[in-house]
Amino acid sequence: MDQLVLLRISTTRSASATLGTAWPRWALTGPAHFMLRFHYSLGTGVVTIVTQCRRSDAAYNCRDVIFNATQLTKHATLEDVDAIVSLFLCLWCFITARRNTFFRKRRLIARRNREEAHGRLMAIAESGRDYSSTTQRYSKLGRRRRPCVWMLDRATEWWGVIVPSFTDTQLVENFRMSEETYVYLCNKLRPAMERQDTAFRKCIPLKKRVAIALWKLATGSEYRSIGHLFGVSNTTVCRCVQDFCAAAETLLVPELICSPDREKFAEMAGYTENRWGLPQCVGAIDGSHIPILAPQEYHCDYFNRKGWHSIILQGVVDGKGHFWNVFAGMPGSLHDARVLRLSSLWELASRGNYFPPCTRNIGGVNAGYYILGDNAYPLQNWLMKTFPDNRQLTAEHVIYNKNICRARVVVENAFGRLKGRWRCLMKRNDCDVKLVKSMVLTCCALHNLCESHEEAYDDEWDAPAAAVAQGAEEGVTEIREGLMRYLNSN
Repeated sequence: MDQLVLLRISTTRSASATLGTAWPRWALTGPAHFMLRFHYSLGTGVVTIVTQCRRSDAAYNCRDVIFNATQLTKHATLEDVDAIVSLFLCLWCFITARRNTFFRKRRLIARRNREEAHGRLMAIAESGRDYSSTTQRYSKLGRRRRPCVWMLDRATEWWGVIVPSFTDTQLVENFRMSEETYVYLCNKLRPAMERQDTAFRKCIPLKKRVAIALWKLATGSEYRSIGHLFGVSNTTVCRCVQDFCAAAETLLVPELICSPDREKFAEMAGYTENRWGLPQCVGAIDGSHIPILAPQEYHCDYFNRKGWHSIILQGVVDGKGHFWNVFAGMPGSLHDARVLRLSSLWELASRGNYFPPCTRNIGGVNAGYYILGDNAYPLQNWLMKTFPDNRQLTAEHVIYNKNICRARVVVENAFGRLKGRWRCLMKRNDCDVKLVKSMVLTCCALHNLCESHEEAYDDEWDAPAAAVAQGAEEGVTEIREGLMRYLNSN
């Protein structure tokens, strides 16, 4: 009769021992199970001992070791088997003790090596050499490593040393505004642009982010050149420009470019009449092409009559050259009259909901507020333009055209100062069309900010004069005739 004796021994630590030539070398690094199986045959008197090593790590091939422990006689009893089991239990305890001693020594050696490395780093730091980031990173070995600043070191001498020594004239020349206006702009955009330091890196200060965006708008330089100048990456320059334009659209444009109220309309009409003698005139309208890179979609729509790709900026200014209505983003192939009809100004003014109902008798005609435009725009009761030069103009027509052109030059000067101060509008802009539109609106708001703060303007910044579009249909003529009679009577 055969009897089966099973003994299962489990451990969760590694074992390493060599017990003579008959035992294999056990080298386990994870949870393992040892099974000793004793098969005792009373018929043959042989005890077969099978040791099995099982573990979950598939990286090691655990093999079964099968051997015969002893040969017993026919009259062997189970007490002999119990003695063999006790022997193997003692062997397993010996292996476990050797294993624990081995790994305890390894831990002590590793700890001693860490302490020596830490001591060397502290000695280097005390010697005065600049290894602050390294000492911070490894200040307490054995613990979890603290986060460290991983951004690339770049040269920032221009921003940190040279710019603070700029005079007011140099600040206006480089950033298009004085220090007072610059600080005012930073405070206005602080809620949307200011960032905070994190555990991984220090943020770029607000003033530097604003300066990067202003430099891009004022010069139209490439991101790479601006990054080298300010000591930041190309991606940082792009994000600063995008964040600045988004913040300006949210915080500056609604405040600096807004529809006038009744009192403001009356003030603008009085200023224009005192300066150019035109009653009820509240401003002038014009359009300008902003060069862009050909977009991937519908690029033919952006190809203008001048032979390059652009978007159109339509602006209305008062007698002082401040924008109070802008509309940007239309493809450059559209006519100025078409752009006007697509704008909200046309929709509201045509319904009589834009200008307040304030009329005045001019040359026998009751006329409300109106703006001045060139021959590209249609004649309306709220939009006056000159008589077309068809060589049949009377003396009255010539006097009228002269007065209208003299007053309308304010919008041409405004566009010239806008592009001269923010030269990104004059060069081809390689940014996305949506970002270019945002940059255009931002530049218009910055133009109003600089003009209202009476910032200096250098005539060398002037942009070349643009060609004037022709050929818009005639519309209402009564108010223009009355205005002509009024100008000739004075």
